[in-house]
Amino acid sequence: MSRTLRFDAVLIQAVIAGALSFSHLHDLAAAAGQDGWKAWAYPVSVDLLLVAAWRRMRADGGNRDAWLWFAIALIASLGANVATAGMLDMTDVPPWLRILVAGWPALAFLGGTLLAHSPTDVPQPEAEPAVDTEREALPDLTVERAPEPAPELPPAGPARQDVPPEPVAQAPAVTVPPALLDHARKIADAHHAQTGAPIDAATLRSRLGIPSALADSIALQLA
Repeated sequence: MSRTLRFDAVLIQAVIAGALSFSHLHDLAAAAGQDGWKAWAYPVSVDLLLVAAWRRMRADGGNRDAWLWFAIALIASLGANVATAGMLDMTDVPPWLRILVAGWPALAFLGGTLLAHSPTDVPQPEAEPAVDTEREALPDLTVERAPEPAPELPPAGPARQDVPPEPVAQAPAVTVPPALLDHARKIADAHHAQTGAPIDAATLRSRLGIPSALADSIALQLA
């Protein structure tokens, strides 16, 4: 109930103030030579410009044009209220006031047009960074190589026919880190699912960017 009473009191106060301001503007326009329907059109023009500027200020508080035209309409309304309160002889209006009243329609039209067609900033969507899905991220790897065995010297003295040939030295084994082996196994499973064939050492080397010896060792462990 109290909320309804407060709302009604504000509404009644606004109606009374608007009616008084409307009447003062009409009387000033009529005293300046604008008779008939023209005298009633001046209060409507001032109040509409005031409301349009206020709405633009509410939507964009930093709009300087809205503040400027709000101040112009407010000065016009306050000036009419003060002039009709005995500060001005309504039977003998000075020429400068007649000029202001006669030029008000053009000024109000300019202000209303600028307020109605003020540009509004439309936020542009931010461009999303491009993601390279073809290149797969690899973990930091440390490749450890086994030390190469020292070469064996041939025995001194003449060679005998019954001495067996020396064994051919094999390539040193390459230690594969567990993280790299797990990553290679995922790539091999994806390759097998796409092609139906097991992955070879050359494909592993191109996909992982590792030396051929390490790729051969991984291929042997995945076979």
